[in-house]
Amino acid sequence: MGTERCGRCGSRLVSRDPRSISRVWAWWAAGLMAYLPANLYPMLETRTLFTTQNSTIVGGALELLSHGSAGIALVILVASVGIPIAKFICIAFLAMSVRRGSRMSPELRMRLYEIVEYIGRWSMIDVFVVAILASLVQLNVVASIAPGPASLAFALSVIFTMLSAQAFDPRMIWDGIDAEARQRA
Repeated sequence: MGTERCGRCGSRLVSRDPRSISRVWAWWAAGLMAYLPANLYPMLETRTLFTTQNSTIVGGALELLSHGSAGIALVILVASVGIPIAKFICIAFLAMSVRRGSRMSPELRMRLYEIVEYIGRWSMIDVFVVAILASLVQLNVVASIAPGPASLAFALSVIFTMLSAQAFDPRMIWDGIDAEARQRA
């Protein structure tokens, strides 16, 4: 009664936060708002002696495809477009399933949450690639690569979706099991 530590493992006990879903949706919406300009504005600005070229994420992937680098183009599209969209969908599904219930088992929803959390760690790889390219290719007069405005928007989108996933309390997946079982019966 009133203990702040688990009797079995000694971990600090933390009660559920009823406002957690509101924070999930707030960070999710902020991430979505940052994701749109991340795909509309240039990610890289490449300057050579005579030309300047701006490339969006999809435009850069299509250009790589036209030069015969289909594998690299596919990796860029999956990492920069497919995975972020999948994260938005998964986080929204998890938040809605807590409020409205779901036919998907709690075990599968928990696994989905763990996958979203794991992928969040690797989502900044696109931003790191842009930063490395920009720092390596600085031949001043001859050629240079600089991050475009989309790189900041993409980084913010990744950060906001990570915060959205972290705001989600996965224990809420298990809270509705009894109610869902009664609905099915």
